[in-house]
Amino acid sequence: MPTAFIHLPDTGPVMPSSFAVATAAQATLGAAALAAAEIWHRRTGERQQVKVDAEAAALECCSRFTLDGRSPQQWDKLSGLYRCGAEVGAPGWVRVHANFSHHRDRALQLLGCPTGPDTEREAMTAALRRWRASEFESAAAEAGAVVAAARSFEEWDAHPQGQALADEPPLRIQALETHSPPHPLPALQAGGAPLVGLKVLDLTRILAGPVAGRTLAGYGAEVMLLNSPTLPNIEAIADTSRGKLSAHVDLKTDAGQATLASLLSQTHVFLQAYRPGALQALGCGAAQLAERRPGIVCVSLSAYSERGPWATRRGFDSLVQTATGFNLAEAQAFGATTPKALPMQILDYAAGYLMAFGAQAALLRQAQAGGSWQVQVSLAGVGRWLRCLGRVTPALAMPPFDRHLQTWPSGWGELVTVRHAAQFSRTPAQWQRPSMPPGTHPPMWPT
Repeated sequence: MPTAFIHLPDTGPVMPSSFAVATAAQATLGAAALAAAEIWHRRTGERQQVKVDAEAAALECCSRFTLDGRSPQQWDKLSGLYRCGAEVGAPGWVRVHANFSHHRDRALQLLGCPTGPDTEREAMTAALRRWRASEFESAAAEAGAVVAAARSFEEWDAHPQGQALADEPPLRIQALETHSPPHPLPALQAGGAPLVGLKVLDLTRILAGPVAGRTLAGYGAEVMLLNSPTLPNIEAIADTSRGKLSAHVDLKTDAGQATLASLLSQTHVFLQAYRPGALQALGCGAAQLAERRPGIVCVSLSAYSERGPWATRRGFDSLVQTATGFNLAEAQAFGATTPKALPMQILDYAAGYLMAFGAQAALLRQAQAGGSWQVQVSLAGVGRWLRCLGRVTPALAMPPFDRHLQTWPSGWGELVTVRHAAQFSRTPAQWQRPSMPPGTHPPMWPT
């Protein structure tokens, strides 16, 4: 599509960061929106304009929302940055992710602290002073906890995982080795949303994947969020579930597998963000899904990529920032002595928008060339791309949220969140369904 159909205005510094986080938000959201506009063109024969404002895109990536006027607690009190014992030449730091109780308790057990929600941060702080950061990071990974040691960019680039990702693109789109004829996108009236009639199974839980599913839902796709009834969720699900059906399915049971088979028979896109190999054990790897549903587009997210020694390591945006050098680089830019996080979880959001873009690009390829397709995105790969955007002059403060807010109904109460930054001239993004708690809907596509 010619660039004349998208407008990405440059308004100068937007966020208080030395990295081009607003540009990353604007570009990735713009890519997802432009792909939807191209699908709309293929289905209607008409064109429309897309505009993405940098400030609006950056604020949409800040996870700011309220439920009935309450700001949900999105971080466990034990999550965050801790100082460790002295490394060679300088103190070490680790970031601990404790939002899920099983991750929290595994870290506490490793440190010899009492497990459970009543443990105070001071206990972990004292225990971690007996560890070197890199040693605790490794021990935590073996114990199933989620921890990252703070590194510089130079240290990350020399790390075996950093070297494995030296040429990692922000996303990969490739054909799977299965035969399927093209499935042309059905014609659409000009007033219809770009993705009407396309069905997306969303097996994601933490931010990046759910943002991808929410974006596709806003562009007209029928999105079903499939949660396991045995796994916890975070309160951000109230914001990321807009427009989705929300059902429970336990894939570890025969009944769950039968339900999945029924859903797959009509599915166009399969989103997942479990650790590499986790769903393959349940018959839901990309190649397996392509055999079961020829022509499907499989989109997967990983923390550190599906290559290298950390391919199966757990990770979230905040930890990938820490491990790959961003927190120390940001601290240095601001003259801080403590690692400094980026002002929003830009790796998650940019990855989510790239997943949405990749899904739509692969759908277009399938409609033209046939086959089944795989899209792969990693938080660390997105981080490498963010570094390539260069450093910027930070804004002095966060921009105001007030003029960007929108109110929605939800199954958790009145939801006030940042409105979608991508503006379509003909088919504005819409979320027809309110976000609802997991298990609200039956696991079947509406007729």
